[in-house]
Amino acid sequence: MPTLSPSLPAKLSTPLKIGSVTVESRVLQSPLSGVTDLVFRRLVRRYAPKSMMYTEMVNAKEIHHLKTLPTVMEIDRDESPISIQLFDCRPDFMAEAAQKAVVQGANTIDINMGCPVNKITKKGGGSSLLRQPEVAEAIVKTVAAAVDIPVTVKTRLGWDEREINIIDFAHRMQDAGAQMLTLHARTRAQGYNGTAQWEWIGKVKQVLSIPVIANGDIFSVEAAVKCLQITNADGVMCSRGTLGYPFLVGEIDRFLKTGQISATPTTMERLQCAKEHLLGLWEYKGMRGIYQSRKHLAWYCKGFTGAAELRDKLSRVESLEHGYKILDCAIASLET
Repeated sequence: MPTLSPSLPAKLSTPLKIGSVTVESRVLQSPLSGVTDLVFRRLVRRYAPKSMMYTEMVNAKEIHHLKTLPTVMEIDRDESPISIQLFDCRPDFMAEAAQKAVVQGANTIDINMGCPVNKITKKGGGSSLLRQPEVAEAIVKTVAAAVDIPVTVKTRLGWDEREINIIDFAHRMQDAGAQMLTLHARTRAQGYNGTAQWEWIGKVKQVLSIPVIANGDIFSVEAAVKCLQITNADGVMCSRGTLGYPFLVGEIDRFLKTGQISATPTTMERLQCAKEHLLGLWEYKGMRGIYQSRKHLAWYCKGFTGAAELRDKLSRVESLEHGYKILDCAIASLET
């Protein structure tokens, strides 16, 4: 297990300043499409109450044309700190969406400039903005002028290995008014494959004065510590490591603040959490939540005897009662 090291800066146990906003944790939960809804965020926040959470990314064009706001923008009345992440390539649409996000209660506005998915990039959003730095600058400037809360950017190293332009791009985002930059240390071409190139985060950190948050391959406390030692980043953002494991943000946060390692949740505790996740999705979304729960429940099933068989059953859940029956049987088998 990791131990506190002189190479871990003291700043990591202190609050994170994002422009005018102070966050009492340097461990953030990444926005994840189809994942970081109200139910998921509540589970993560139980173990990391002071960490910044992010909504699923919100289509600014959709907001412009809809009379009512999409459910992905829904946040708890007392949910804080919370950021609403937006994507599109039109500065005016982004500014309009940002203003509506402020009304919803967002503490910061995050602009997605890193999503590698084709349906996003082909419309000029996500990581395609790495190839359009002037457009990206205009978006940040326009949004920052439209709201009185900090504007942040989440992005990648570049389009591919031949087009790693993050140093210049990061400078542009800071100059345009971004108050924090989160860097997923992969190119758009990598998607989520290969290894995150953390050394680039360190290079960006050296040239920016705003906080730089490290993202990519943060699957454990040990990985977070190693990343922070390599990069000198101002914090870490957890993404795929929290799928089926909403304890991770809190575990890293506790270690950075106290040097103490949290006890690893038992299989029973993880399956009880899966039950709670299922119930939350049912209460919040009805049958749509049941269908969405299948992937979440499957993610909880790893690292224990019988996990593959249980995962297969849970990936076909048809109702709350059905899911409870499967999970209760699995929990009962652990007690014998």
